[in-house]
Amino acid sequence: MLNQTDRIRGALNRGLRKGLSSYIWLLKILLPISLATAVLDYSGWTHQLDVVLKPAMAVLSLPPAGALPILVGVLTGVYGCIAVMAVLPLTVNHMTVITVFVLIAHSLPQEGIIQARSGINFVKTTVARLAAAVVTCLVVAACLRPDDGAAAAAVASLREIPSFWPFLQNWLTEMLRLCIKILVIILGVMVTIESMKEFSLIDLLVRLFAPVLKMMGLDRRAGVLWLTGVLFGLSYAGAIIVEQSRELHLGPKEVEKLQLSIGINHSMIEDPLLFLPFGIHPVWLLVPRLAAAILAAYCVDLSFWVRRTFKAS
Repeated sequence: MLNQTDRIRGALNRGLRKGLSSYIWLLKILLPISLATAVLDYSGWTHQLDVVLKPAMAVLSLPPAGALPILVGVLTGVYGCIAVMAVLPLTVNHMTVITVFVLIAHSLPQEGIIQARSGINFVKTTVARLAAAVVTCLVVAACLRPDDGAAAAAVASLREIPSFWPFLQNWLTEMLRLCIKILVIILGVMVTIESMKEFSLIDLLVRLFAPVLKMMGLDRRAGVLWLTGVLFGLSYAGAIIVEQSRELHLGPKEVEKLQLSIGINHSMIEDPLLFLPFGIHPVWLLVPRLAAAILAAYCVDLSFWVRRTFKAS
């Protein structure tokens, strides 16, 4: 039987291996997307879309450039959003609004399929996450009041770059700093997760989070599944989510509440930490989508109550 030191060493080794593997996979996405976006923005091509994108982005108090990281994040995930956002002339407040949107609604094609396999309609979960992202960002933008003047100044400074090579050197410097920060975060997260697995802390956390589940309007039987999604995300924990959702034998309402809740609010450790290097306050990384997930669960309760009322009348 392994002693404590061996177990800690084993968890550390597994965490570092998985962290490095995830980091290399991330770089394969981060670097090419970031470089392509930087070149497009430097060329001025993205600014030609201002007329088309400005009305839609104005609703969220964002400049037209904010559409690109949102679109990439919705289709590919938070890593793609980070790659794009890192090279665009955006203020911290603008990046905060974009981040809240993408944390709620990212990787929708892939994650929608995962959730569809575990008990909720693909269209329903996709539309719900997009709606939650828009409504939540409207509230966040109203609180932050992003400054368009600062963004315009940043755009002007970007266009004043005299040649491509200084621009490329600046991109390399910024990406190197970002990659180092992300490496530290990913390794720390993976080591923490492996340590929790090694010492069987997941079940303990489920018991500790029982009051939170009640507050969120979720069935306590779904605690392990909810915590799996919250800690590991839908993509990483897809197999567990699919398997467990079938074994729990929850009713349709409880399945829908659970799936919408973890769809809106999952991977609460890794994903928010990846945005910290941009200077975004942790409160905005955690609170808005948690509130949106709670509201979504109670909206499901309301919808089922309305259906029952109409059937009874």
